[in-house]
Amino acid sequence: MNDGLIPKRYAKALYKLAVENGDAHEIYELLKPLSRGLSGLDEVKRVLLNPYVPEQDKGKVMMQLVGAKPGSSLDKFILLVIRNNRAEFLRKIALAYVNLYRQEHDIAEVEITTATELPQEQTEGIVDIVRKLMPGTTLEVEQELDPELIGGFSVKVGDLLLDASVKNELNKLRFKLLS
Repeated sequence: MNDGLIPKRYAKALYKLAVENGDAHEIYELLKPLSRGLSGLDEVKRVLLNPYVPEQDKGKVMMQLVGAKPGSSLDKFILLVIRNNRAEFLRKIALAYVNLYRQEHDIAEVEITTATELPQEQTEGIVDIVRKLMPGTTLEVEQELDPELIGGFSVKVGDLLLDASVKNELNKLRFKLLS
């Protein structure tokens, strides 16, 4: 079966349950860090895939990882996923849920990557430009530092990328000189 199909189906089921229980936003906030990938996730994955670790213990590990309350919709859902031997898909399910929630609530994730930290006014200027291009959309802004950019910035909104970095300009120049 397709790796993408399983997480999407589980994410839709979780979203439907969360909407019915009124905790869709809370689950969204809990799953956002997991969808990005956490440090130590490989160790957690080894525990989840170990057939000798009891299901309850696997559930406790995941609950601690995401910070959900025992007995919550998310707790029950995670135990169901583990019971159905789909623990390996938990991160992809989290990613699919976050994407589904953003789609349903018209939220766009804006990733601004710079070589050094930008002053607040410049960051707000970039966000204002994106806001004008996407009126009515709620923006979630994430800032990252990447010294390899040398200078400038790149802005990623969904599948769109605006790369105004020195690194990108140098790469363009290199390709132009090579051709």
